[in-house]
Amino acid sequence: MNKIPTLYENKENCCGCSACYAVCPVKAITMTADTEGFLYPAIDESKCIGCHKCLQVCSFKADQIKKGFLQ
Repeated sequence: MNKIPTLYENKENCCGCSACYAVCPVKAITMTADTEGFLYPAIDESKCIGCHKCLQVCSFKADQIKKGFLQ
């Protein structure tokens, strides 16, 4: 079984663009509002197939890696 991806650890590591939500082939990602009303992705682990398309499409994560903020 493929490992469930971690989209972000802190809200600061996600811009809430919903690209991951849009690309998920099994609709395992929902956009959930935080206490301030901003939407962030949440993965339903029972639906996720571990394809990691959500990580591959994340331009915010790629930018953060390029700048050395994430590994």
